Amino acid sequence: MEKKQNRLYMPQVFFCLLALLLTGSALASEDVLRWQLDSAGGIVWKVRDRLPHSDHIEMSGQQISVVLRYGVDSAGAFTLDRSLVWPMLRFKPNKTGSHLNRHFNVDVMDLIQVNGMKPQQERVEKIILDGKMEVYSSYSVGKGRKMEKNVLSCRRVCFPSSIQPAYCEEYVLKNSGKENLTLEVPVFKLEYDTDAEKGVYGSYRINTTLSNPGIYTLSPGGSLKLDVVFSARKIGESVLMLNVEAEKQMREALIREWWTSLVLETPDPVLNRMFAFAKLRGAESIYKTKGGFMHGPGGEAYYAAIWANDQAEYINPFFPFLGYETGNASAFNSFMHFARFMNPAYKPIPSSIISEGTGIWHGAGDRGDGAMIAYGAARYALACGDREKAEKLWPLIEWCLEFCKRKLTDEGVVASDSDELEKRFPAGKANLCTSSLYYDALHSAVFLGKALGKPAKVLQQYAQEADLLEKNIENYFGAKVEGFDTYRYYKENDVLRAWICIPLTVGIYNRTEGTAAALFSPRLWTNDGLLTQAGTSTYWDRSTLYALRGVIAAGKADEGIDYLKYYSSRRLLGEHVPYAIEAWPEGSQRHLSAESGLYCRIYTEGFFGIRPTGLKSFVMTPRLPQKWDYMRLKKIKAFDSEFDVEITRKAGKMEVSIYQHDRVLQRKTIRPGDSLAVRLK
Repeated sequence: MEKKQNRLYMPQVFFCLLALLLTGSALASEDVLRWQLDSAGGIVWKVRDRLPHSDHIEMSGQQISVVLRYGVDSAGAFTLDRSLVWPMLRFKPNKTGSHLNRHFNVDVMDLIQVNGMKPQQERVEKIILDGKMEVYSSYSVGKGRKMEKNVLSCRRVCFPSSIQPAYCEEYVLKNSGKENLTLEVPVFKLEYDTDAEKGVYGSYRINTTLSNPGIYTLSPGGSLKLDVVFSARKIGESVLMLNVEAEKQMREALIREWWTSLVLETPDPVLNRMFAFAKLRGAESIYKTKGGFMHGPGGEAYYAAIWANDQAEYINPFFPFLGYETGNASAFNSFMHFARFMNPAYKPIPSSIISEGTGIWHGAGDRGDGAMIAYGAARYALACGDREKAEKLWPLIEWCLEFCKRKLTDEGVVASDSDELEKRFPAGKANLCTSSLYYDALHSAVFLGKALGKPAKVLQQYAQEADLLEKNIENYFGAKVEGFDTYRYYKENDVLRAWICIPLTVGIYNRTEGTAAALFSPRLWTNDGLLTQAGTSTYWDRSTLYALRGVIAAGKADEGIDYLKYYSSRRLLGEHVPYAIEAWPEGSQRHLSAESGLYCRIYTEGFFGIRPTGLKSFVMTPRLPQKWDYMRLKKIKAFDSEFDVEITRKAGKMEVSIYQHDRVLQRKTIRPGDSLAVRLK
C-alpha cells in the first residue's frame, strides 16, 4: 500500500518542482540551440561545429510536395536527398498513398568543372529557412598541384513551384578569388517514363534539366546563375518551360501574403516567429485536385485526400482567421465532400475522402468522425462569416449532430469504434475526445442557427443537450487518475492520457487544476512534449498543442507560457526544425501540416480567447501572461472582416482594444478572466 501511495502522489511533487525549474531549463536550452532567428524573417544555422548533422523539411505547392533530407557532413560539406511527390499523378490501385514519388540525390556541384577539376573541400557557412532553403558554401579550386581555398562561393536556393508540378533549385556561383576561373557546365538531362499499365492516367514522364550549359570565364567578383528543374507530367502533355526566377518570386509573394496576415506581436520573438512558420506550413499544403482544392497532411503519404480530424477538426476552423482564399476554399470543399456521404440510415461518414475525391478510407471504423466534422464545420461556418456558405454547411452540421445523438450510450456519452489514433492506443467503447467535440459542436450550432434564423425549438433542444452532455462527461469521465483529479479517457482507463486536455479546449473547466497538473507532470510531459499515454515512449505534437491551448484558455497562461516557450524553441530552433511534427516513433517526426494550424489556435483561442458566436460576432476571454505587458493580433480576416486586437496591461487589469477600418471599434478595461462580447461592422 505504501508503494502505491508513493506512485500516486509523487507526480504532484514532481510537477511542482518542474514548474519551478522549467523556465530555467528552457532558457538554458537556448545555449545549445542549433538555429537562430534571422533578421530577414526566417531562421539561420551558422555552421561551426557539432557535425555531422542532418535533418528533413517538407515544402509544398499545389501540384507537388518535396521532403528535403539535408545536412552537413563531418567534413563540412552539404548533403541533400530530394524526395519528390506528385499527388495527382496516381497509380493503381488508387489508394491514399498511390502517387508518383521519386528520390534524387544528385549533387549538381559534382557535375561542374572549375579549372578542369571538380570543386573541392566544400565548407557550408550557413543555411537559411524562410519558406525556401538557402545554402551558402565555399569551395576550394585546383591550381596545378595546389588547392586554392575558398575561391568559389555557392548559394543554393531550393523551393517548390507554387502552382506547377515542379521543384526548383537555383545555384549562384561567384568567383571569390583574385584570378579568373573557368567553369564548364555540362548538358545535363534526366528523363524517366513510368509503366503505363500501372498509372491511373497511363504513363508519366519525369524530367530533370540543368540550365545554361557551356564554358564560362568568371573574373574576380563575377558570378554565374544556374537553374535545375525537376518536373513530371502525363505523357502527351506539353513540357514545362519554367522561369525559375519567376517561380521563386511567386513563392516569396505567397509567403509574404501568409506572413502579413494574422500577424502575432508579443514580447517573445521566438513565439512570434514560430507562429509565422506555422501559418506557412498550414497554408502551403493544399493541392489542386480534380475534386477541388484539398488540404493534405503531407509526410510523403497523405495527399489529394482529406481527413475528419486533420482537416475538418484541426485546421479548417483556423483558415478564416488567416483569410487565405485557397485555404478557405479547401476547407469548404472538404466539408462538401463529407456531406456527400450523409444518409437516412445514419451510417458513419467515412474517416477520409481519398484519391482526389474518388475513394474513401474507413479502416478504423467510426472514430468519432461525426463529432469531428460537426465541431469543425460549425466553427468554420461561424468564423468564415459567409451566410451562403453557412447555409450550405447547416445540413451537414445537423446530420452529424443527429448521428452523435443516436450514438449516445445509456450513460449519455458518445460511443465510437475508436478515436483519431485509430486503435494505436485503447479508447474503449466511448472516449472523452468524441463527447467533448460533440459538446462544442452543439454550442456552435446554437450560435450558428441563431445567425441563420433556424427554428428556436431546434436550437433550444441543442442547448439542452449540451448542458446535459456536460454533466454526463463529468459523471462518466471525471475521475482521480494516478493521484490527479482529472479524467479517465475511457471507462476502464487507469493511466494518464494526453487527451484529458480536450475538455479545456471546449470550455469545460471544472477539472482545470488537476488536469493541468497531470499534463505537466513527469508522467506525461517530456523533452518533446506530451506522451500519448503515461509509461510509453510515443508522443504526438497534436496532443501537446491541444493541451497548451486548453490550459491557457482555462486561465493558466502563466503556467502554460513556460511550456509553450520551451516547446517552440525546441521545434523552431533545435535539432529538427522549423515546424510542429506528427509523432515519434511513428512517421519519423514528419512535418504534417494540420498540426501547424493547431499551433496557431493556441493564440487565437488560447491567449486571445476568441470564441465565434455569430457570423459577425465573437466573445473574447483574453489570457495575458504576467510576463507580458501586451499582445496583439493584427489583420485578422475572420467573420468576413479585417480587424486588429490589442491587449495591454493596465493597473492589474487589461485594456482590450478592437480596431476596424483603422478606427477603434471597441475599447474596454476588464479584469483577468472576464469576457468581452464583440460585434463587427
